Amino acid sequence: MIRQMKPNAPAQRGRSYLVIQDLHKGKPMKSLVGRGENTAGRNVNGRITARHRGGGHKSLIRNVDFRREKHGMKAVVERIERDPGRSCLIALLAYGDGERRYILAPDGLKIGDVLMSGPQAEVVSGNCLPISAIPSGMMIHNVEMKPGQGGQIARSAGAAVQLMAKEGDYAFLKLPSGETRKIPVACYATVGQVGNLDWENVSIGSAGRNRWRGRMPHVRGAAMNPVDHPHGGGEGKAGAGRPPSSPWGQKAKGLKTRRPQASDKWIVTRRK
Repeated sequence: MIRQMKPNAPAQRGRSYLVIQDLHKGKPMKSLVGRGENTAGRNVNGRITARHRGGGHKSLIRNVDFRREKHGMKAVVERIERDPGRSCLIALLAYGDGERRYILAPDGLKIGDVLMSGPQAEVVSGNCLPISAIPSGMMIHNVEMKPGQGGQIARSAGAAVQLMAKEGDYAFLKLPSGETRKIPVACYATVGQVGNLDWENVSIGSAGRNRWRGRMPHVRGAAMNPVDHPHGGGEGKAGAGRPPSSPWGQKAKGLKTRRPQASDKWIVTRRK
């Protein structure tokens, strides 16, 4: 449920937040977290490759099980938690042998539900099966691209992929972007849609709330000087006087910069 804040201060005007029932409010499981390094958008050489990132609140990295490799063993959902590193919720599973693991919480998951992975698992929301055992037309998430690699597709809040058809050793998936892609039927996927669907309707409401997330201000090129950006300079609000460009002079709209990828052969229909 989305709750709107009262406009008691300018930073609260228009701000909203999620209220989720039965959410764990304590600390995460100590054995399943680690401290991640804040690279602030820099590569291994220390150069900024993703701009406008830095700062933000310190957080612990949750080790989420994307492989779901404990086949044939039932697990009970102990609790559902927030993860500061992702938009969806995560669920803590307790397996029969005493081991505990985090997974992405699908829509409708409740505390006490029993989940399972493997070819013999039932086709119900939250169970992980090979694509060959999932009927066509089902919505799935946390989909592997290579068998045994772990889920890589549809992992954010509200994401889901539709299993369109199966032909031989490959399945055809329709992604949220509109792209249709071939995936080996031996790959594993989780049945259902990722939970926390209301995430996209939350209003940030203030610049400071973005800074907590490590997102720094994005300054327009037209507000800079000519030495800093091709759009800069001029008296008053002047136009760019040239096609929209990046700070380094590369065309910013319509120029294709993506190099051919080895995975292009698996794309049946490009995203819209």
